[in-house]
Amino acid sequence: MTQQSCQWGYDSDNGPDHWHRYYPIARGDNQSPIEINSKEVHYEPSLLPWFVGYDPVGARAIVNNGRTCKVVFDDTFDRSVLRSGPLPGLYRLRQLHFHWGSSNDHGSEHIVDGVKYAGELHLVHWYSKYSNYAEALRNYDGVAILGIFLQVSRSAHSFLRILEEINGIKTKGKEAPFSNFDPSILFPKSWDYWTYHGSFTTPPCEECVTWILLREPIIVSPDQVNFRGTLTSLLSWFSHSFGLFIYMPYPSLTLSIRKTPLGVNRKLLE
Repeated sequence: MTQQSCQWGYDSDNGPDHWHRYYPIARGDNQSPIEINSKEVHYEPSLLPWFVGYDPVGARAIVNNGRTCKVVFDDTFDRSVLRSGPLPGLYRLRQLHFHWGSSNDHGSEHIVDGVKYAGELHLVHWYSKYSNYAEALRNYDGVAILGIFLQVSRSAHSFLRILEEINGIKTKGKEAPFSNFDPSILFPKSWDYWTYHGSFTTPPCEECVTWILLREPIIVSPDQVNFRGTLTSLLSWFSHSFGLFIYMPYPSLTLSIRKTPLGVNRKLLE
């Protein structure tokens, strides 16, 4: 089987412990996700607040790619951007997607002090100094992913706009128009964050990602977590996905955090 034809997944025969066979970088020194130990935190004065400017008109489509629900945005110019924080310039929003598990406490990819959240939202951006997304993937500073944990509670955050569109993409490969959407409405009140240099969490696992992980989760209801059940072609994937995932904290990895407005900047050495 070639790298191009490799159908990676989360089962015992194609899960993360096999990815390196077709994607050698999956055993690299800067792989994500990691486990965060907040007791190993040190002051980091250089970190700044981060900002977004998202144009709702830039939302284009909602897609079932066979593994998750993804919302795609227009990234042909600096229409919707992430900037500042640990970043050197403007990063264009390309897509957002969700990671869910088979239970309400096994869905997130990153772990915080031994805790796994119900899910994790990733907003993927690429550095606009590069000519296109493909070029950005080849560079150390090419991509920035804003990660937000999802926590289950009866006092739920609003995902209604996305949930309303799920029925139109029940099977793999389905795509539906999705416009006039500003993803910043999903953000928690606090924008405090951890940051480190890592990789994509799925193949090809390129190590070109600056992670900005928000410390405060957003709240979803049990019903909203269960929306994954409407994506019928994903049921098998969801039932296996995070029970078999390998978490790889590397001793050399540097993780920094920033608290605002009343907190302090800190650095955590993993």
